[in-house]
Parts: sequence; C-alpha cells; structure tokens
Amino acid sequence: MNRQKNKRVIISGGGTGGHVFPAIAIANALKKLEPSLEILFVGALGRLEMELVPKAGYNIVGLPVAGINRKNPLKNISVLWKFIKSLRTAGTILRDFKPDVVVGVGGYASGPVLKKALSMKIPVLIQEQNSYAGITNRLFAKKASVICVAYDGMEKYFPASRIIKTGNPLRQSLGDIEGLKDEALRYFNIKSDRPVILVLGGSLGAGSINKCLAENIEKIRESGLYWIWQTGRNYFEDINALVSVTQSGNISVYPFIERMDLAYSAADIIISRAGAGTISELCLVGKPVILVPSPNVAEDHQTRNAMALAEKEAAVIVRDSEVNQKLIDEVLSLADDIGKRNKLSENIRKLAMADADLRIAEEVIKLMDR
Repeated sequence: MNRQKNKRVIISGGGTGGHVFPAIAIANALKKLEPSLEILFVGALGRLEMELVPKAGYNIVGLPVAGINRKNPLKNISVLWKFIKSLRTAGTILRDFKPDVVVGVGGYASGPVLKKALSMKIPVLIQEQNSYAGITNRLFAKKASVICVAYDGMEKYFPASRIIKTGNPLRQSLGDIEGLKDEALRYFNIKSDRPVILVLGGSLGAGSINKCLAENIEKIRESGLYWIWQTGRNYFEDINALVSVTQSGNISVYPFIERMDLAYSAADIIISRAGAGTISELCLVGKPVILVPSPNVAEDHQTRNAMALAEKEAAVIVRDSEVNQKLIDEVLSLADDIGKRNKLSENIRKLAMADADLRIAEEVIKLMDR
C-alpha cells in the first residue's frame, strides 16, 4: 500500500518511567516499521521524560501541566491554570507539527494534547498500562479510535469495541539478557559468586523500601549477599553516605540505573514496586521477584497487579505496611531456597507478552491508512 512519506506522530504522556519507557518503545517500533516517520514527544516540564526522551534520540516539547493535588485541594487552582495554559500550547504544537495520529501513554502530560487532538479530529490511540485505568485515559477513551491494553476485563473502563489487548511495550534491550551475565558483573564491579539482590523503587524511588534497607544496613552488610540498590534521586545522597560510613562493601547504591539490561542480568533476586510496566518487564526477565506494591496509587492498583502474579506462584508479595518486619527475612529465605527461586522464575516467564511495542505500532500505522 502506498503512503505519503514523512507521516507524523505525536506521542504524549510521562511523569514516571512506567509511562516514559513504554512511550520510547512505541516510538522505536514505529521507526522500525516506518523509518521515514517523524515523531515528536510532548511531556511535562521538569519531569523524567524531558531527560530520557532526548537520550533516546527523539525531540520533545514540555508543557507546564501539573497533576491534581489530592492532599491540598487549594493548590488545584494553580493546577487548573497550568492546564489551561498547556491546552493553548498543545493546540499550537498540533497546528505546527500536523500529526497524522496522536498516541497517549497516560500521565497528566497527555491530557491537554489528547483533548486538543480530539477537538481537531486527529485520530487518537490510547495505551493503558495498568489493570486500573488512569484518569486521563478514562476521560478521553470514548472518543479515541483505538485503546491498547495489557489486562483482561478493561471493558469496565473503555468501550469494548475499541479495545485491543497488546500487552505493555518494553525496553528492547531486555529481550535477551541471558548472555550478559559476565558483562553485568564487571559493570557493577561484582567479583564474588554470592547471590545478587537488585532493589528497585521505580524511577523516583520508594520511601518505605529505602527506609527498611537503611534501618537494616548491618543485617544487609552481614548477609553474605551482594546488593545493587537503586534509591531514586531524592534519596541517593543520604543513603550513599550511610553505606559509605558503614563500609558496606557488598552494597552498591545508584540514584538511577541506566543499564537496566545489565542490572536484570546480574540479579538473582529482584525487589520491586508493582507498577504495570515494571511487572511486564519482570515477566520477560524471568527472575525471582519480591513485590512491594505502593499504597500511594489510585484504587490500590499495584496490589491488584501483584496479586495477579502471586496467585500463579510467580512472585512473592510483601505489603508496604509490613516491609520493616518482613522484607529482609523474605530475601534471606529466598536466597537460601534455590527450588523456590527456580519455581518463581519458571512461573513468571509464562506470563510474558513480547512484541507489544510492534503490535501497538501496527495499530498506529493502520490509523494513518484510514
């Protein structure tokens, strides 16, 4: 089928790695299928996407948009003003770039762009990562052309006729980590054969997990295990100072891990939050996982995500309220139980859905051809 060259797509959303990495994966898949395609990202000023998207080789424009403040409703006056200002900017971006399709990956940054795109009759594809749909995606789903989801039962949020189950797009580098073990151990300067524990709190860090490890630093130091600890940028300085003072040579701390393929390859056990994108990655990686669902999310959807794995004996759950009492002992127990680790790995691999990025990209291209 002949298409005009230089078709254009805007991809909008972000705020956390759970939105940004799938967005970049979709962009990469689109370029693989249509090398001449022009792609522009639209995100929120000051958020993670403004750093990660340019590193991935794409242009991005930032909006002054902010999320709803549930703790202090009075501050939502400024949130409303920022949204109105972002609507105007989004309209200008759409008129100047003239996209054939707009892709929304969730997060409040996508709201102004989706609203303007729909009012301008530009086809919209929404990608929803979670089992509990985000508010931005729910708001605009009725007028979207296609809604790509990762979980069954999403008809309760979206029009059933427009839903396509694709799975969540993943970082391409995670597709083959088996052969990276030696490189990974060199990268993290691990010279022993002790089991490696990878601690992830998401791109922004996890306060309860960090607090638990910090308060049990002596137990961790004496554990006989090697710990790779991604703290998040806000927690890094204090935790790095603590690790240095205690001379814990078996603990390496990082504000953010760029080479997640090597981190996953090095790990024997992974401690993680239970965001949908992270869980999709963990299924592909296939390592034993201890999930600590964040309680600070809408409708406690991370617990739902985690339970979907635990019910299939594909992960261990430690509730956020019980982290201090249970997490370290759970890690030590799992490190000593090779049989359980193998069973967890076998079961979580069964849940992997690969090639979601290409399936979503194909749906975007179909919208261009209409």
